[in-house]
Amino acid sequence: MGQQPDTPVLRSVHLAFMRLHVLYHAVEDPFYGAAMMEELRRHGYEISAGTFYPLLHRMEDNGLLEHTERVVDGKQRKYYAATEAGREALDALRPRLAELTGELLDGDGPTSLPDPPGERA
Repeated sequence: MGQQPDTPVLRSVHLAFMRLHVLYHAVEDPFYGAAMMEELRRHGYEISAGTFYPLLHRMEDNGLLEHTERVVDGKQRKYYAATEAGREALDALRPRLAELTGELLDGDGPTSLPDPPGERA
């Protein structure tokens, strides 16, 4: 992955992948922003704070995440965790993601799409 996406479409897909990644970790264990940014970088995503924090805030506004504030080493930190709606969203997305990765990576699925009804030769 290493490089930033070149097109708006690729950027949109990468942001969707990042949202899934964030949601996965938020379900597993609360995290603070800088740690999640580092986790995303470890996976090859190049994201600035100016992109990442609005992404978190949108997920929170959409009811997928919630935060609590903690003082750690004298500094105030926001820790994000998945809400029940966030957990349900991830559970709903897992089968679709598994199906898609099966088709993309393993070649599972049809080799061609069927003709729509009424358009058969």
